[in-house]
Amino acid sequence: MNTALITGASQGLGRELARGLARRGTKVVLVARGRAALTEAVDELRSEGLQAHGITADVGQVDPARLLGQAAALVGSLDLLVHNASTLGPTPLRTLLDTDEEALQRVLDVNLLAPFRLTRAAAGAMALRGAGTVLFVSSDAAIEAYPTWGAYSVSKAAADHLARVWAEELPALRFLAVDPGEMDTAMHAAALPDADPARLARPRDVAARILTLLDSGARGRVAA
Repeated sequence: MNTALITGASQGLGRELARGLARRGTKVVLVARGRAALTEAVDELRSEGLQAHGITADVGQVDPARLLGQAAALVGSLDLLVHNASTLGPTPLRTLLDTDEEALQRVLDVNLLAPFRLTRAAAGAMALRGAGTVLFVSSDAAIEAYPTWGAYSVSKAAADHLARVWAEELPALRFLAVDPGEMDTAMHAAALPDADPARLARPRDVAARILTLLDSGARGRVAA
């Protein structure tokens, strides 16, 4: 893969995926909301002589055509689109009964509608070339019902099915949804502050397994 765009790439799994891809020679575009963290991530990769670019954007609000146009100007046509950006919604996590419509909408905007919009904007060009991969970062919450995880679970379950439908409609492209398991990330700490980080997977290790899955030609929903 010569080019890739990764959302939610300033920290955690997204940052490690960007690093792993860049070290393989991929031109990577990192997208994230926080300018300072994004700049740090891009500068770190460039310090290794890697081809990395950053675009500051909130995927839940950005115009997908504009974002992809910026990415194309930096690296050319995309071979890989990674939907890694995600939000839990308000923390501490709350029951659906205590979740207001605005909070649910924000989770859906980031976790479901952003991947839909970005995929729709990117898939046409990929289909014309007859090649391209779209990777959705999923969760076990997409298939298990956990109390207080309702908004996040609903968004991830819908995103999983979105990937399956895209795969049926665009068989020339590759769609992959990967459950990375529990990782030592800021998001996990926000959701479960009492969890022991020593018992959690390291994002760098998970990223390495995802890269192996990409190499393997895997499709559909898999665990990292």
